[in-house]
Amino acid sequence: MEQVPATGRLVQITVTDGYDVKGFKGETPVTFIRAEFNQVVLGDSAKITVSPEGTAKYNFTSSFEFNPEGGITLDDIAHKPVFLTMSEVLPKEKKQKDEKTLVLGQAVVDLLPLLEGESSFEMKVPLHPVPGSPLENLRPGVKQCSLAVKVFVAEPLLTTAQVLGGNLLKVTLEAAYSVPESFIPLGPLQNYMVGLQVPSLGEKDYPILFKNGTLKLGGEREPVPRPKKWPIANILAPGANNIPDAFIVGGPYEEEEGELNHPEDREFRNQAECIKKRIIWDLESRCYLDPPAVVSFQKRIGDCRLWPVEITRVPLVTAPKGKAGKLDKIEDESQPSFHGVAYVNMVPLLYPGVKRIRGAFHVYPYLDSTVYEKTKCLSSLFRDTAHHIIQNNKIGGINSPLAKVVVSKNLKEDKTAKEKEMDGRFKPADAQAASIKSQSSDTPLDGEPPLSHNLEGQQYVEAGTYIVLEIELDKALVPKRMPEELARRVKEMIPPRPPLTRRTGGAQKAVSDYHTQIKNISRSILDEYHRMFGKQVTKLGSDIDSETLEEQKCQLNYELNCSGKYFAFKEQLKHAVVKIVREKYLKTTSFESQEELQTFISELYVFLVDQMHVALNQTMPDDVQGAISTIPTSSEQLRLFAFEAEVNENFEMAAVYYEERLVREPQNLDHWIDYGAFCLLTEDNIKAQECFRKALSLNESHIHSLLLCGVLAVMMENYEQAEIFFEDATCLEPTSVVAWTLLAPGPALSILDEFLEESSKLQSESQEPILGAQPQDPTVGLKTSNTFLKEISGKKEASKGQDSSAFLHASPYFGVSQAPTTIFMETIRFLMKVNAVQYMHRALAHEVLCPQGGPSCEYYLVLAQTHLLKKDFAKTEEYLQLAAQMDYLNPNVWGLKGHLYFLSGNHAEAKACYERTISFVVDASEMHFIFLRLGLIYLEEKEYEKAKKTYMQVCKRSPSCLTWLGLGIACYRLEELTEAEDALSEANALNNYNAEVWAYLALVCLKAGRQLEAEQAYKYTIKLKLKDEALLAEIHMVQETVGFGNPSF
Repeated sequence: MEQVPATGRLVQITVTDGYDVKGFKGETPVTFIRAEFNQVVLGDSAKITVSPEGTAKYNFTSSFEFNPEGGITLDDIAHKPVFLTMSEVLPKEKKQKDEKTLVLGQAVVDLLPLLEGESSFEMKVPLHPVPGSPLENLRPGVKQCSLAVKVFVAEPLLTTAQVLGGNLLKVTLEAAYSVPESFIPLGPLQNYMVGLQVPSLGEKDYPILFKNGTLKLGGEREPVPRPKKWPIANILAPGANNIPDAFIVGGPYEEEEGELNHPEDREFRNQAECIKKRIIWDLESRCYLDPPAVVSFQKRIGDCRLWPVEITRVPLVTAPKGKAGKLDKIEDESQPSFHGVAYVNMVPLLYPGVKRIRGAFHVYPYLDSTVYEKTKCLSSLFRDTAHHIIQNNKIGGINSPLAKVVVSKNLKEDKTAKEKEMDGRFKPADAQAASIKSQSSDTPLDGEPPLSHNLEGQQYVEAGTYIVLEIELDKALVPKRMPEELARRVKEMIPPRPPLTRRTGGAQKAVSDYHTQIKNISRSILDEYHRMFGKQVTKLGSDIDSETLEEQKCQLNYELNCSGKYFAFKEQLKHAVVKIVREKYLKTTSFESQEELQTFISELYVFLVDQMHVALNQTMPDDVQGAISTIPTSSEQLRLFAFEAEVNENFEMAAVYYEERLVREPQNLDHWIDYGAFCLLTEDNIKAQECFRKALSLNESHIHSLLLCGVLAVMMENYEQAEIFFEDATCLEPTSVVAWTLLAPGPALSILDEFLEESSKLQSESQEPILGAQPQDPTVGLKTSNTFLKEISGKKEASKGQDSSAFLHASPYFGVSQAPTTIFMETIRFLMKVNAVQYMHRALAHEVLCPQGGPSCEYYLVLAQTHLLKKDFAKTEEYLQLAAQMDYLNPNVWGLKGHLYFLSGNHAEAKACYERTISFVVDASEMHFIFLRLGLIYLEEKEYEKAKKTYMQVCKRSPSCLTWLGLGIACYRLEELTEAEDALSEANALNNYNAEVWAYLALVCLKAGRQLEAEQAYKYTIKLKLKDEALLAEIHMVQETVGFGNPSF
């Protein structure tokens, strides 16, 4: 075995056995195997006689050298198989000098596992018969001939980093439909070619060429599924053309990612794919992308969006006499014939988890200016290398080794020759600048044919030509979040807590409680009577006359009134009467007129007297009411509930939650700061100032409290106090970037900039983030004039009536995109976190002018956030587009886009953005509201399974009343009543003032046949004034169906 260079490795292919072999002559033919790779014969096996059972022991090993620095590369292994050709050696006849051989068939060995990190694998490959072979047309039940093959390499071809970071790109060209009428099968032969370029090694482009398309007349649709074919020419066995386990399966037009996927395109596509002429390739080409090429590929998709795929045709003519039977090509240095281009939108490949796109794409005439404008591509694959492609056209195969080497080699030669020709005239950089300049001019460049000059390409547009293309990656460019393991039953997700004391309610319970109170009061009156007149009654017995009884009654009334017991009895009875009014009569609002009130009182009095008589005629059991247990909520939960109320514009409920936190922990300054930030959001600056000063009184050295007091002082135009607060902050913490930035834009900022430059150098060495900067002299820049603060006040925008429904904290944005952080962006984050939106416009202006800053993705996100607060949707969308151009894979961009579309009423687009956001591996800043709104959209669109899954995810992350309510609704709509009740009960435990929770609890109890609970839940639904009229009508309909649930009469 010859010695392998350090950079080269031998790939060994061993054919061990052959099975079910048949020959032309006899039952035991003599056969041998020839191995070929990259159009090079690797060797022949020994001549082996096949056994009568049809088996043959070859044990034949061949090899080739893999050398990434030259020769056979990873791309060759990716798209070129090893061909194993089996031939039969016929017996010599008389007077015959040499043995005669006949080819029986070919087997194909795909080397793709070597690019998946494997160093060896075994497989059994079928032997595809050549035309006329005895292996053809086998009878049913007869096994096909096959070969056992082993592939081995001493060490993996790819390192672990290459396996994890690299990728395999597969491009399948199916067909071009509705081609121009000038394409006719008769006449001169034509080679129809399609090509595109992708980065393969780093940013170096690698051409993928598809040749030898077959022009077919219309009449019938192409069958599906049909096999994909190898991009190799001169394969002897027809079956060996097909790539194993790779098929074109087609699919509905609406599910494609191309251009012709709308309902109005269906008729045209049906005609084009059934009746009109088409060019068929059905070829798949593969390309290995190393880790730098993957990064480059992803970046270019984000920057360019559209990818040019060129199409052309090359005429074929017969060679001069003496070379009959061979084909040669026309020597033509002019523009390619019928040069067109399709613009493939590659952006779907940046969706998390997407590995494949397939669709139909219109073909347009190739024009340099248009191609550059849409794709930022300056070179043409066919025009710039047309001569060399034509010269090597007779190779026939696409991406064949000779074709690839010649193309890449001639590209370099062409470039060198052109550069020499340009000496003394203009350089390539000048040409590029001129090409770019032409985009802003209506006059085409010299040498660039205007539209009227590319008449051949224009025929594609007139005919409506389109190509069907599939692009597939082995791994998604953007990984998708793995599905979380959610509890199968909702009850398993509910945290354990002590069981609540069962308390029944409803109309019957209200009357029963009234009976109990009547009995208790009667017993108390009897006890008082016995105390006063017990001895007298004992003496007189049954001889008491009516006058004595009347006198005792008067004395008893006098004693009860004087002692206050009468009023105590009345108060004791009042609660029971109120319950009857609410539960039995469903009266919870004031009466519209005095007459209506008197009528109701009369009716109520009659009812109460009747029920009193019923109670006095019954026994009097002792009832003991159990203790009421409460469900504790943490401070973090209250903060989440308050934040939910903010986003939903329920500021009254948000204030209740914030105040509850203050009552529980009045000495916690963070609670005061949160409440002050909420007051800033509602523009109650006076109360916000009180909160921040209270926080400062709890800790006079708290830097954030000082800064917030300063910010409020500026907003209230008290500049002297603001200066004092900011100066105190810089003295307490000289490294605070925010304090120095708020204090002054002059000397202090210049000192900070110098220090941050030094800090960034240290950071690059230590790889540790530096969040602050220490000025060389803390006293410099402390004394600032009040004009700076007044300037801020003069420039602040009057934002009265801002809508806070869109407000989500922007502080975590920096966690996704690790761009260099400036002092102004640090300040902007601080101001956004405390809702001081009016104060940060000057910081945004400084961020643009800052040498270390400038517009960044985070900068545009903050601008979009501020405009979304004002419901300026047009400006918000504009800034989000700019943010997406700078960082297309930032989940915060897609999350904020979803909020924009949600608030503007475009729930379809909001759903798409939210789904993309939750698919990213990295979380956006406010996933809670993304899940909530996505779940709500699913409920609106009646996708209840998706809604249930979404709400279960957010219940696991950050449970609240709204998350459990959404889960309960989804379970109820899926008729999972037990799980619905569990979820709704948890929602009710977290907030029993939500009318919608009570409404769905009423529905669940009605469906479950529990009358008492249904009436109780319905009572609270009415009491809390449910606003959803459709839901209320649904409750009434179910009540009518089951015959109970509404105690009113």
